[in-house]
Formats: sequence, structure tokens, C-alpha cells
Amino acid sequence: MRMMSRMSGKRESRNTDGPQLDVRVIRTNKVFKTHKGGKTASWSILVVVGDNRGSVGIGLGKARGIPDAIRKAEEAARKSMFQVPMIGDTIPHEIKAEMGSSEVMLRPASPGTGVKAGGAVRMCLECAGIHNVLAKSLGSRNAINQAYATIRAFQGLSAPETIADMRGLSVDELVPWLKKARKEEADNAPH
Repeated sequence: MRMMSRMSGKRESRNTDGPQLDVRVIRTNKVFKTHKGGKTASWSILVVVGDNRGSVGIGLGKARGIPDAIRKAEEAARKSMFQVPMIGDTIPHEIKAEMGSSEVMLRPASPGTGVKAGGAVRMCLECAGIHNVLAKSLGSRNAINQAYATIRAFQGLSAPETIADMRGLSVDELVPWLKKARKEEADNAPH
């Protein structure tokens, strides 16, 4: 069984300005650069940030020290944040996305299913606030490529209202159950 990196997992945002976000270190990598005088070690860290309500971003930071690399990665992730279309606490439709030789497939799930995913895909889903989803990782298990593939999948999602508008249909014709789902979403929203 493969061991997780000692730095991976949930962290508190160190950035005091702006909203407090869920920050998770996906992957740490110690890299060496060879100079005339010897080798210089530095850290490359991949971080995903999200507000657990549909906004998510990913960033890569490199520095000599781990805290500096995490701070840089968090800043890059905050700059790249975007809104993920959701229906309740799941995604609107099935989607596949790939990055390099990693491929990620995401499917919507009924309430109570939970997040059926592992590793980097799970961290991205949880930071985005998606609580009911089925995910499958195909191809390479590289955590960095899996995380970027998951973000690509999020960017490929579109709300049913947008698709219905593009096709010139009413939302009820395209997705009959959506009205009930949006009503439940509004009833469960914090006031």
C-alpha cells in the first residue's frame, strides 16, 4: 500500500486578508538543482483551495523552505479560483477530463452517497464543497496530473439552465427534475 506524503492533508489558511478558505496540500516534492558548487535543494508543493460552497482553485509553489512554498502555492491557487456549477451538493452531469496520461471521470450521485473518490481527486472535490459524487481515476496515478484533470472536469461542467438556453428549450423540457432540486437547494440554504 502506498504511503501518503507527510505534508498532504487539510490545513488552515495562513493568509489573513480575504476570506478564510479550506487549504489542502496535495503533493510535496523535494527537488535538487545542481550548480558548480554542489546541489541546492528546494520544495515544489501543489495546493488546492476552496470555500466549500462551489469555488475552487489550484496552485503550484516552489521555494527553498516548505512554508514559503505553501504560501506561494496558496496565493497562486487563490488567483486561479473559479465557481463550479452545482445542483445541491452534487455536479449537474457526468464528465471526463484528462491531463497528461491521467484521466478522471466524475458522475453525479444521489444525496447520502458521499464522496467516492481517493487521493488528489477527493481533496479537490471536498474543497469545492461537492458532497455526493462518484469518481474514477483512469490511467496514471500521478497526483499532480489527477488534480489538474479534476480541475479541468470542473471547468467543463455547465449548469442545466445554460444548456437549455443555448438549445432554445425550457429547463423543464431538458431536465424535468431540476425544479424540485433547486427548490430543495433553496430550502436548505443558510438564511
